[in-house]
Amino acid sequence: MSRPSFSNFKKKALADPKVREEYEQQELAYELRKKLISLRKEAGLTQEELADILNTQKSNISRLENVNSKMSPKLSTIEDYAKAIGYKVKISFEPRPAT
Repeated sequence: MSRPSFSNFKKKALADPKVREEYEQQELAYELRKKLISLRKEAGLTQEELADILNTQKSNISRLENVNSKMSPKLSTIEDYAKAIGYKVKISFEPRPAT
């Protein structure tokens, strides 16, 4: 007997509205953190260098970028981070798909 694939498992799990809602909340935070890391690296900055620019400690940058973190950063922190690497924050909203 073969094991179910991850994609089949995920599809089945996401059929549960509670699981889907939690997944969507976590997915947004995960994507944000991945984007922050990518933009910082594009700017040619290490976490230490960015921390110096923001007058903070490297551990704070590390915590902000940690994709497994349960911490929810303030919008002002994200704006400061973006400004330090030459960006501004733009927020958009999209309609949720009908269930």
